[in-house]
Amino acid sequence: MLSAKQELLAALAAELDKLQPGAGERAAFESPKVAAHGDLACTAAMQLAKGLKQNPRQLGEALREALLATPAFQRWVDAIELAGPGFINIRLKDAAKQAIVAEVLQAGECFGRQAKTGQRVLVEFVSANPTGPLHVGHGRQAALGDAICNLLATQGQDVYREFYYNDAGVQINTLATSTQLRARGFKPGDAEWPSGENAAAYNGDYIQDIANDFLAKKTVKADDRTFTASGDVNDLDGMRQFAVAYLRHEQDLDLQAFEVKFDNYYLESSLYTDGHVDATVQRLIANGKTYEQDGALWLRSTDYGDDKDRVMRKSDGSYTYFVPDVAYHIQKFKRGFTRVVNIQGTDHHGTIARVRAGLQAADVGIPQGYPDYVLHTMVRVMRGGEEVKISKRAGSYVTLRDLIEWTSKDAVRFFLLSRKPDTEYVFDIDLALAQNNDNPVYYVQYAHARICSVLATFKEQGGDVAQLARADLSPLSGPQAQALMLKLAQYPGMLTAAAQDFAPHDVTFYLRELASLYHSYYDAERILVDDETIRKARLALVAATAQVLHNGLQVLGVSAPTKM
Repeated sequence: MLSAKQELLAALAAELDKLQPGAGERAAFESPKVAAHGDLACTAAMQLAKGLKQNPRQLGEALREALLATPAFQRWVDAIELAGPGFINIRLKDAAKQAIVAEVLQAGECFGRQAKTGQRVLVEFVSANPTGPLHVGHGRQAALGDAICNLLATQGQDVYREFYYNDAGVQINTLATSTQLRARGFKPGDAEWPSGENAAAYNGDYIQDIANDFLAKKTVKADDRTFTASGDVNDLDGMRQFAVAYLRHEQDLDLQAFEVKFDNYYLESSLYTDGHVDATVQRLIANGKTYEQDGALWLRSTDYGDDKDRVMRKSDGSYTYFVPDVAYHIQKFKRGFTRVVNIQGTDHHGTIARVRAGLQAADVGIPQGYPDYVLHTMVRVMRGGEEVKISKRAGSYVTLRDLIEWTSKDAVRFFLLSRKPDTEYVFDIDLALAQNNDNPVYYVQYAHARICSVLATFKEQGGDVAQLARADLSPLSGPQAQALMLKLAQYPGMLTAAAQDFAPHDVTFYLRELASLYHSYYDAERILVDDETIRKARLALVAATAQVLHNGLQVLGVSAPTKM
């Protein structure tokens, strides 16, 4: 069907160009909102009517007649109907819809993937401070980041995954002092322990674990560092380095459990030690984009659309947090990444304008709107109808590993991707464990496993699944089969749109709809019938469905089980 649709689109473009030169560039088909209206729809007549000073319905009728005369429409189209003020509804011949089955089976895992473009894109996500375990918000970000990377890769882009972590600043000092207090035998609630709403201390039990291993002079190894503890309770700097390495190791375990891998870990501290922060500040000063006021250095960010100018260097000489962000993104650009996507919590919304303003003020060739941002809300966790707020491991929040251990990696990924990133999400543990149609990941995976069971039976009977790509598909004429084939044909376009919009939730919606159509088809038509031609045609359709379910789940980082 994809090749048929391309031929039809080319014919449409040619006819539109005849009506108005250049109009063919905007040739497009839509899916009718009501399935009974047809298989494809075209609104070109209404779009062109005003510019051509013609009645849209009359123009639609003229376009309909012209299209019916083209070889492509004669080959693939059964009927073209005019509706309303100029809607053109197209009904495809069965052969056009049936062609998608062979296209899927021949392409296999490559179905839906576009050719390499050569464009390099860096996606930065998770980027958690090494001050504690990863919480469920980090989990949502990890699922989003990994799925967005996979989506961009399907569109032929060369994707690079990066984890940026703040190994400098006040929070790291708080981590070190909290560990030192535990090493000295103090705990939350003791008179010596910092208390109050803004107390500089981390209270989770994991701090005691770090202190115990430091006193035991243990060695910890993370993806990017190794450190051996001195065991000296007065060695605050050593304790800081040990604690960071310890928690980086813990975060590595979280990410491994979630099956998320990174190509690079970028240290905030390196921006200072390599001189990038100072160089960025000096460039902004030299460009006349700063001024001094009240003992602080300010960026003229209002020149670039920010609602107010921003402090870069405070009166105490320290930099505000967006300054290293600007230096970091200059380095991203210099490393050859002309496209960059940052996935962060909605609490980072205020940084977008100031970072982009700093990049434009630096005047190093970075385009406006760089980088792209995807912001997500936090996640609430429910169990037994009540919100779960704390974890023994973390002390004050549910960790990603808790959620995986309570449910599964697949459930956590699918659930956290099933809503738009900027909408609040409630993770229902009971639903994630349910083995019924209300559980969306179970519903989709069960459809795949159900098909695999049918195909396994066919193989046990001596059938060759590899030969199904050459099956006679003409028996696939029933309404359920046709609806299923149309949905299969939507997969590549859905992927392209989801990648453009950074919207992996669109993949979850698509997979649920595809699974629903498969279950309806399975209930309507028996697959392993006696008639060989019909049996092979139906097996080819369900095999193609399994392949697309597999491909879509792979984009989400979710497994496609063959048995359940």
